[in-house]
Amino acid sequence: MTSRKKVTLAAVALIALSAMVIATRHGRRGQVTVQTARVVRQDLQSVVAASGEIKPKNYINISASAMGRIRQLLVKEGARVRKGQLLGTLENIQPGADLEGQRASVRSAEADASAGESALKAASDNVKQVQRTIERDRTDLEKAQLDFDRARSLLDHRLIARQDFESKQAALKDAEATLQEAIDKMSQAEAQMEQAKAQLAGYQSRVAQSKATLQRFTDVLRDYDFYAPLDGIVTNLPVRVGETVVPGIQNSSGSTVMTIADMSLITAEVKVDETDIVTLQLGQTAEVAIDAMPGQTFSGRVVEIGNTAILRSTGLAASESAVSSQEAKDFKVVVALDAPPEAVRPGLSCTARITTATRHGAIAVPLQALTVKQSSELAHGAAGSVAAGGARARTVTGVFVVRQGRAEFHTVRTGISGSLDVEVIEGLNENEEIVIGPYQVIRTLRSGAQIAVDNRAATPPPPPAA
Repeated sequence: MTSRKKVTLAAVALIALSAMVIATRHGRRGQVTVQTARVVRQDLQSVVAASGEIKPKNYINISASAMGRIRQLLVKEGARVRKGQLLGTLENIQPGADLEGQRASVRSAEADASAGESALKAASDNVKQVQRTIERDRTDLEKAQLDFDRARSLLDHRLIARQDFESKQAALKDAEATLQEAIDKMSQAEAQMEQAKAQLAGYQSRVAQSKATLQRFTDVLRDYDFYAPLDGIVTNLPVRVGETVVPGIQNSSGSTVMTIADMSLITAEVKVDETDIVTLQLGQTAEVAIDAMPGQTFSGRVVEIGNTAILRSTGLAASESAVSSQEAKDFKVVVALDAPPEAVRPGLSCTARITTATRHGAIAVPLQALTVKQSSELAHGAAGSVAAGGARARTVTGVFVVRQGRAEFHTVRTGISGSLDVEVIEGLNENEEIVIGPYQVIRTLRSGAQIAVDNRAATPPPPPAA
C-alpha cells in the first residue's frame, strides 16, 4: 500500500472517530447523572430519641422542720435505710426540758385525778351506807307505827295502861326523827358525791389538757429528729455535723438535710421535642443508653408523658414564662427501666430511643429520595403528577421513578419514618426503580428529564438531623 493511500485511510478514520465523539456528546447533552435503587419491602420502626438523666421514680428531700445545730448524723451517703429509721438529730436541750416538765405536770394531774376518783368512791360508798340506814329506819318506823296503832286500839278498849300507850307514842316519834335524820344525811352524802364528781371531772380535764400539751411538746421535739419516710438509699447528704439548719418560711424552702430515693423503680427522665411528643403514648417500649455505661442498653417503657411545655433555654414551664412563645419547647417523658443495673446512680446522663410505631413488610424508600415540588413545576401528564394548566399551585410530595431513561415524578402518601427509610402507603409498587441521589440533583430535577444512571459512586446518605 502506497503512502498516499495510508494517509487517506488515516484521515478517513480520524474523521469517523471525530464524528462518533461529536455524535456521542450530542446524544448525552441534557442528560442528568443520578443514582438509583429498587423499591423493596422491609420492617420499619419509628423511633424518637431524647436525652435526659437517670432519676428514681420516688424520692423525698428531707428538710429541716426546726432551727438548730446538727448534733449527729447516723447514716452516710449511699446507705440503705428503712422506713421510720432515725437518721440524725439536732440539739434539743430546751425542747427536751419542756417535754420533761410537761411530763411532770401530767403525772401531777393524774395523781390529782386518782385522788379525785378515791374521793368519789368514798362519797359513793357513804351514799350507799346512808341508803341502807334509811331503809332500816323506815322498817323501824313502820314497826313503831304498828305498835302505836295497836296501843291506841287497846287504849280505846281500856285494855292497856295509858303509860304503855304514851311509851309507844314516844317510840313512834323517835323512829320518825331517826328516819328524818337519815334522810338529811342522804342529802349531804349526795351533795358530797356530786362535789366529788365535779372535782374528778376537773382533774380529768386537767389530765387531758396536760396530755395534749405533752403531745405538742413531743411533736416539737420530734421536729429535732430526722426519720426515713420510706425504704430507700441516701442519695444526697449535703450537710455535716455541727452545721446549723433552718426550717422553711413562706416561699423560702428549708435547709435540705438529705435525699432518700426509692431505688426499686429507676427511670430515665428525658426531654422530647414538641414535634415528636404527639407520637408518644404510655406503654411504648424504649431502649435507654447510659453515658457512664458505654456499649450497654437497657429496655424500658414509657410510664409518664408531661402535659406542660418546658422552654428549652430556661427549663421553666411555658405558661409561667414571659419569654416569646416562638421559642423551642420540650415535654418531659419518663421511661421506667425494666431491669436497671446495680451500678446505676441518680443524675447519670442518658439517651432514650422510644419506639413509637412498627411496620412489618412495608414498602419503603430512602428518606433522601423524597422531594417536595409545586404542582406548577410538574410537566402536564406526568405519571402521578398534577397538571399545572390553569390549576392553583400546591405542594406535593413524591419521588422520581425511572421510566425508559427518564425521571418521572410520582406523588406518594407516606407513613412512618425510620432512621434512613420512610414507609410509602400509596404511589409506588415493589421493585420499581427510583432516583435516590445526589440530593442536589433531586432538588432541581424536573419530571420527564433524561437521566443517566451511575451507581458506582453511590454512598450511604448521612442520617437526617434530629
